[in-house]
Amino acid sequence: MKVLNLQCAGMHTFEGWFGSEEDYQSQRDRGLVACPMCTNTEVRKLPSAPRLNLGATEPRQSNLEVKDKETSSHAEISASSVNVPAVTPSTSEAAVSSLAQANPETVQMVQEAWMKMVKHVIANTEDVGQNFAEEARKMHYGESEERSIRGQASMEETQDLLEEGIEVMPLPVPDALKGGLQ
Repeated sequence: MKVLNLQCAGMHTFEGWFGSEEDYQSQRDRGLVACPMCTNTEVRKLPSAPRLNLGATEPRQSNLEVKDKETSSHAEISASSVNVPAVTPSTSEAAVSSLAQANPETVQMVQEAWMKMVKHVIANTEDVGQNFAEEARKMHYGESEERSIRGQASMEETQDLLEEGIEVMPLPVPDALKGGLQ
């Protein structure tokens, strides 16, 4: 079994397990090796060193972890509680560029924290799918019970919701989390 550290063109790092180097090359050539975060198939191997775990050590605490007291059964994230910069292609490229120059451990910590936050939101919200804008309006105007929801909305629908004073926040969800995990 060969365990490889991989990275996609979007600078996401992940691990792949293959029967051999030939299996990796074959799967990569057929476009079967894809990033679990963004499904990009432009993947490259990163240098890796085997690590032997000769003794248990205390797990490292990171400042990016969500503390238990901050999590609640009502997982609502709104634009007013989070400072979310506008994301444009140029800011996205700048973010990827700055991450590429960052310490790999820092990049991994950020990715892990983001995945933990996305999993928390998914676990504590109702998926209303394409009805997101309609459901958000019903809750805002008191036509239905308030609850934490997530779903899809076009840019135009999102802009209309914001203009109506309905707080929404984009949340990119990796394809690996959209369906059931194996």
